[in-house]
Amino acid sequence: MSKARSSFFCQQCGYESTKWVGKCPACQQWNSFVEEIRQKETKLTATPWKEERSITRSGITRLKDIEAGEETRIVTPDPELNRVLGGGIVTGSIVLVAGEPGIGKSTLFLQVGLQLQLTRLLYISGEESEQQIRMRAERLPFESDNFFLLTETNTQAIFQEIKKLKPQLVIIDSIQTLHTSFIESSPGSVSQIRECAAEMQRFAKETNTPVFLIGHITKDGTIAGPKILEHMVDTVLQFEGDRHYAYRILRTLKNRFGSTSELGIYEMNASGMSGVLNPSDILLSQKEEQLSGIAIAAAIEGMRPFLIEVQALVTPSVYGTPQRTVSGFDLRRSQLLLAVLEKRGGFQFGMKDVFLNITGGIKVEDPAIDLAVLAALLSSYTDIPIPHTICMAGEVGLSGEIRSVNRIEQRIAEAEKLGFEKMIISRYNQKGLPKFNTRMEIIAVSRVEDVYRILF
Repeated sequence: MSKARSSFFCQQCGYESTKWVGKCPACQQWNSFVEEIRQKETKLTATPWKEERSITRSGITRLKDIEAGEETRIVTPDPELNRVLGGGIVTGSIVLVAGEPGIGKSTLFLQVGLQLQLTRLLYISGEESEQQIRMRAERLPFESDNFFLLTETNTQAIFQEIKKLKPQLVIIDSIQTLHTSFIESSPGSVSQIRECAAEMQRFAKETNTPVFLIGHITKDGTIAGPKILEHMVDTVLQFEGDRHYAYRILRTLKNRFGSTSELGIYEMNASGMSGVLNPSDILLSQKEEQLSGIAIAAAIEGMRPFLIEVQALVTPSVYGTPQRTVSGFDLRRSQLLLAVLEKRGGFQFGMKDVFLNITGGIKVEDPAIDLAVLAALLSSYTDIPIPHTICMAGEVGLSGEIRSVNRIEQRIAEAEKLGFEKMIISRYNQKGLPKFNTRMEIIAVSRVEDVYRILF
């Protein structure tokens, strides 16, 4: 046994130092260093999963001699999970799933595990007992004879059980509860999370077994643990949503085997998580009369087009400082659009309170919704409703021009499928439209003044 030594780790980024410092040199955070005792074995024993599995050591290989092929994937019965993963679970991959407490991470992957009836799956829980997991499984309409459960937090004991079962898929809930015997620090510390994740990564790569790591997030919304955790894994998924709404979003932040802009939408109900095949139906509110301050935007996340409703409220400011409250949209982007309306359109928003909301409790990053946000602000400012048969897609520039957006044909097709009659787009998007057949009336604009003249 080697001599025990202690190191200081930054709880924000995982930076290691031999002594305590007040300010982290890496992330510039103050008072974030915590002392952890590290004590490693001088001679490590053989890794348990290597005893009965043949491991091929790789040497130096010329790049052009390597045969490229498609990744072997496990296609799940959940189409939303398949979409965000790029077509299914890649064998040998390690996936990190993070989200707020109570958002439904454990329920979702317990449901996915029960749906994979032909895959031998091991669900490792360090947070709940076997009885608690069984009670939650009884509420789900799925049963599986290949679903195995292990309540253990020590990685060496976990690998002993994995050697006996030889699972085809491993789900760990959660990575913050695991601990290894090679490091003497509490579970959830930076060094423990890093070492446990490294052991799981070696296991996934050397045995070609996919591993899902369910993780926690901090109060700032970032994934708890060292930043290197996100670099070690192949895929990072963010499970988010407003707990006051029934809808949840599974967003891809990193994916080595697919697109990083995919989006999966779920609805939480009494029987678990059900995928939403047509998100436009839930993101458009059903109203009998036309109201001011509402505009419909044609957005795209990943490969999926959908229509969302943008709501704006502009009122005179009672106090000296006007309010700017935004939900589901970038606050700085909304301030930019207000400045464009003041400078290029002549509208006085300086002494107005502005409230902006994206319905459904989701956050959209597509710049094509700029035009709908601008139209909703003008509609509330003038108190004139926008006809509910009109939708729009366009990016607004600082000089007041309406810029083109990508994949305009898919946006038009989605709007036409939902019964919209007119669509406002940028004039620069018209070049590729003559060959596109549509029954909708396409209105092309190039300036903010054109939008105001057409709508109001």
